[in-house]
Amino acid sequence: MFDYPNGLVYVGRPIADLIRYNAERGECGPGEVEEHVAKRLRHMRAGTAHVFQRKRADGSVLEMRGQQLPGGGFVTTFTDVSDYKKVELALLEANETLEQRVAQRTAELSAALEAQEFARYEAQSANQSKSRFLAAASHDLLQPLNAARLFTSALRHQPTLDAESAQLAERIDTAFRVAEDLLESLLETSRLDAGKYQPEPADIAVAELIEPLVQQFSLLAQRRGLEFRVVPSRAVIRSDPHLLRRILQNFCTNALRYTRKGRIVLGVRHVGDDARIELWDTGPGIADEQLQRIFDEFHRVDGASPWGEQGLGLGLSICERIARILNHQLRVRSWPGHGSCFAIQVPRVRIRARDEASEPRRSMLAGDLRPQHVLCLDNEPSILEGMASLLTRWGMSCDLAANRTEALDALLRRRPDLILIDFHIGSGPDGIEVLGELLKHCNPSPPAALITADASPELKQRARALGLPVLLKPVRPAALRALLSSFARRSGGPAPVLDETSKVDPAISEATGVD
Repeated sequence: MFDYPNGLVYVGRPIADLIRYNAERGECGPGEVEEHVAKRLRHMRAGTAHVFQRKRADGSVLEMRGQQLPGGGFVTTFTDVSDYKKVELALLEANETLEQRVAQRTAELSAALEAQEFARYEAQSANQSKSRFLAAASHDLLQPLNAARLFTSALRHQPTLDAESAQLAERIDTAFRVAEDLLESLLETSRLDAGKYQPEPADIAVAELIEPLVQQFSLLAQRRGLEFRVVPSRAVIRSDPHLLRRILQNFCTNALRYTRKGRIVLGVRHVGDDARIELWDTGPGIADEQLQRIFDEFHRVDGASPWGEQGLGLGLSICERIARILNHQLRVRSWPGHGSCFAIQVPRVRIRARDEASEPRRSMLAGDLRPQHVLCLDNEPSILEGMASLLTRWGMSCDLAANRTEALDALLRRRPDLILIDFHIGSGPDGIEVLGELLKHCNPSPPAALITADASPELKQRARALGLPVLLKPVRPAALRALLSSFARRSGGPAPVLDETSKVDPAISEATGVD
C-alpha cells in the first residue's frame, strides 16, 4: 500500500522512522517533516483515537484509524477506500444533478402555472367585460324597442287602418318582438355567465309552480288549436322557484313554437327521492344526431316553426346553465315525427310536513284584512299616492311620509299598526336605519316591511338577518295583500326586532313569496 522498500519495516523498528518516511514522500500532507512526526507521536503517547482520510498523489484515498490498545500500546489501521469514495462522489453528483433537475422542473412548472393563471385571468376578465357590455347594451336597447312595440301596438288597433297596413304593422311588431326576445336572451345569458344568479332554494308545491305557466300559455295553445293539459300533482319539491320556472317556461315556449297539432302535457313523475317534471309534445321531434347539440348556444334544430316563430337557439342553452346552477339534471327524449319530452329532475320534499305548513298559508291568503293604520315612507310621491289609493280601498287608513322627519311626525301623532318603508329614500340614512329610529318611539313595536327596487343579495341578506320582509318593486297587489293578511293574523304577537339574531317569519315568507 505504501510501497516500502525491503528492509524498512521489521519488528522493533521505531514508528518515528516510518512516519518520517511517509512524510518525506508527501503522505502526511504539506508542512515540515519533523512537525508531522512529532504530532503523530504525541497522539500515540496520549492514546488519542482518530479517524482520518487523505487523498494521495495517485488519486487513491486512504482511511486511517488510530486507537489505544487495552493492554497498552497503540494500533493504527490503513484502508484503501478509493472505490467507496468514488461511489460516494457519484451519488453526491447524482443527487446534485437531481436537485438541479427538480429545481429546473419546478421553475418550469411554476412558470407554466403562472402563465395558465394569467391566461385564465385574462379570459375571465374578457368574459366579464363581455357580460357587462351585453348587459348594458341589452338594457339600453330594450328601452327603445319596448317603446317601438307600444307604438306598433297602438297603430295595429287604429280603427281606420286598412287590411294591408294592418298586416304590415303586424309584421313590424313581430320583427320587434324577435329582436326584443334576442336581447332579453343575451341579457339573461350574460347574467348567468357572470354569476349574477344565486339560487335561493325553497319548498315549492308543484301545483303552485305550474299554475302561472297554465295562465301564461293555455290561451296561446287554445288559439292554435292545441290541447294544453296539466296532470294534477301534490308533489312538493326543493328548488329556486324563479329559476326553475324559467326552465319550464322555455320548455313550454319551444313546445308551442314547434307543435302544429295535437297536445302538450305537463306533469310530474316520482323517481326515488326526486320528482321529474316532464313536458310532452306532439311536435316534429328531434333527430338523434342533434340531441347532444340542442343545448349549445345559437343551435337550432332543422325544420321551421309552423307558426312562423323561428327560435333563436338560446332558450335551451339558458336552461342548461340554470340547471347547472341549481344542480338539477336535464333530460330530453325525442321520437322524430311523433314528438319530444323535456324534463328536469329535482329533489322531492316530504309532503306531510308541507301539508301541515300549507294550511295556515291558505288561511292567510284568503283571510280578511283587519282595519289597520299604516305608515308609508317613500320619497316618490306617485308611489305614495298609489299605495294610499290601494290601502284605502282595502279599508285601511294611511299616513304618508316622504322623508324621515315627516315619518317621525306622523308616528308621534298616531302610532301605526304597520310600517311600509322604502330602502332608498334620498341622501342620508337608508330605510333600514330610519326604521330602527322609528321603532325606538314605539312600545310595543309594530310590524314592518321593506319595499324596494334593490334586488341585490347583500340587501336581502341584511333584511333577512333583521327579520324584515322585503317586497320588490313593482309591488304586486296580491303579494302586498298576502303580507298584510299575515301581519293581521299574528297581531298581538312579537314584532320584528332590528338585531342580528332575528329571522324572517316563515309564515310571512311562505304566504307572500317575499324574502
